[in-house]
Amino acid sequence: MSDVSGTTTQSIGKEFNSFIKLLTAQIRNQDPLSPMDSTQFVDQLATFSTLEQQVTSNTHLEGIASMIGGLHSSILAGQWLGETVAIDTSWAPYSGEGVDLVVDIPESTDETILKVRDADGNEIWSKTLDPEASTYTWNGETSTGDQMAEDGVYQLEIQMYKDGELQRTTSPRLIGTVTGVTVDENGTLLLETSLNLTTEMANVEKYDR
Repeated sequence: MSDVSGTTTQSIGKEFNSFIKLLTAQIRNQDPLSPMDSTQFVDQLATFSTLEQQVTSNTHLEGIASMIGGLHSSILAGQWLGETVAIDTSWAPYSGEGVDLVVDIPESTDETILKVRDADGNEIWSKTLDPEASTYTWNGETSTGDQMAEDGVYQLEIQMYKDGELQRTTSPRLIGTVTGVTVDENGTLLLETSLNLTTEMANVEKYDR
């Protein structure tokens, strides 16, 4: 039984390695603005998953199953390349260009204020937001007037008031474009963006301007 399982595992391993090489080449050479159709690859992943279930007694398949899961996530991440997204984060890198924000203001709120703080927690700018709008831009303004913010990372905070009382504190979502996909030291897939900000897929959703 072990000989059959071992032979099957080696066969699956060879096929899987060939599949990895093919997929990697196609992902590397694809047009970011017109990503490839991943349907056929998802179908092959399902086939490998079925084979994995048929030979679960072999410990080597744990590694293959892990690779299948990681590859599936890689395909999904690849579909984000070139997409405009809204990113959940309270920190925004600033380098001279405006930072576009999405803020969801509930009807129960009668005043919404955006506060910008530097890395030391010092407030450098504050503005009451127009409740009729949904997107806003911080262009690096500061409360000192003509002096603009220096390049760096800034904390953005949204304060929502009702009848003069603070009801809620939250963070805006930043608008950017996905420019690449990478993996951290723990194997977590990350999306690189035009904002010089890298984040997990769970913190990102596609956004239509």
